[in-house]
Amino acid sequence: MTIIFNLILFILILGFIIFVHEFGHFIFAKLMGVYVYEFSLGMGPKLFSKKGKETEYSLRAIPIGGFCQLAGEDVEDDNLKKIPKDRRLQSKSPFQRFLIMFFGAGNNFISAILILFFIALVFGGTTLSPVITSVDKELPAYSIGIRDGDVIMRINGNKVSTTDDVSLFLTVANPKEETRIEINRDGKKLSFKLMPEKVEENGNVVYKYGIGMEQERVYGFINSLKYTFKKTGAIFKQMVYTVGYLFTGNIKLNQLSGPVGIYSIVEGQSKAGIDNLLYLVVILSINVGFLNLLPIPAFDGGHILFIIIEKLKGSPVSPELENKIHAIGLMLLMFLMLIITVNDILRLF
Repeated sequence: MTIIFNLILFILILGFIIFVHEFGHFIFAKLMGVYVYEFSLGMGPKLFSKKGKETEYSLRAIPIGGFCQLAGEDVEDDNLKKIPKDRRLQSKSPFQRFLIMFFGAGNNFISAILILFFIALVFGGTTLSPVITSVDKELPAYSIGIRDGDVIMRINGNKVSTTDDVSLFLTVANPKEETRIEINRDGKKLSFKLMPEKVEENGNVVYKYGIGMEQERVYGFINSLKYTFKKTGAIFKQMVYTVGYLFTGNIKLNQLSGPVGIYSIVEGQSKAGIDNLLYLVVILSINVGFLNLLPIPAFDGGHILFIIIEKLKGSPVSPELENKIHAIGLMLLMFLMLIITVNDILRLF
């Protein structure tokens, strides 16, 4: 029963995030007068469909993904179905097309902020201040002089504003090299270099610095607002650095998670309470939104990139050429997802 329950949660969470994303495209396409062929949750064979005035609403068999099929994405199909040219995506102004493409991710961001605010209001937020609240006397941080009450300002030259920054920069730090930590102690700036200690836990090798950062929980409307925007900013910062670290090699491709990895996370978070599960929805929503805005073919950001190219060159890119580039991008994306899924499965065994 537990497996079935976690599977249902997994489908509901991904379904919600995808619905929110695709609904953003859908509602702005409708507002701009673009013909929408189909609004679908899931991929693969249709399980259920209902035809509206012009749009078909469907539920498909594979509960991963979804799409909002717009006129203008397949020129031959548009001509065959005699869709008026003024109802096609390419007929709209660059700004209108930008809104249609952006508000998939935009909707994910809005929903994440609202859920984060709800979490803070009901369960309480935290201060997020990078203040060290405990130092393990048996581990490296204590031996080099780091103490309770120290405020971390920089890690390996990277500015630290929140506990999320501390987690990020310590996670990507090379455990075989010294980590430089700059702290503020009663207004005095100090700098330390330390090597983490290699420790084996439950058969896994982990590296520990010995720093604890327990956060004070805060409540109330104003505190919830402060937490929401500070936490949202911290998550965006993590996403920017993570993408950058993928290119520099600080984060490896096999460290990324796909659907199987997300299922494992859902399984763990479902045991930790509703607030942790909601927080997972926030993280995934921002991840989906952020990644979709990257200027990669087949992503929303790829479509936005072509809009920018059009503005720079003063004329639109051929729809046939753009669609071919997006099709190639989609195939490469599916190949990448296959690699990530295989890595997810291997990590389970």
